Amino acid sequence: MANTDSAKKRVRQNEKREERNRLFRVTARTHVKRVRRLIAEKRFDDAENAYRLAERALDKAARKGIVHPNNASRRKSRLRKALVEARQDATA
Repeated sequence: MANTDSAKKRVRQNEKREERNRLFRVTARTHVKRVRRLIAEKRFDDAENAYRLAERALDKAARKGIVHPNNASRRKSRLRKALVEARQDATA
């Protein structure tokens, strides 16, 4: 447990930041899951719209330093690739 006043303040600040960061991380994760679920259900138009939201959420998390920019980019790339491949498989 923190002893000094400054350490106690740090604990309070970290708790607030952790809560705020969790919101962005969970939102991004939820959008990504939604895209993957829609791809599995072969609802590609809905998945395309959900992808845009997921992309926006990942970019926002990266901009705020919650996830590394390369991590966000990699996740967007893999999600887009999965969407494109699933759409091609469905038409073939």
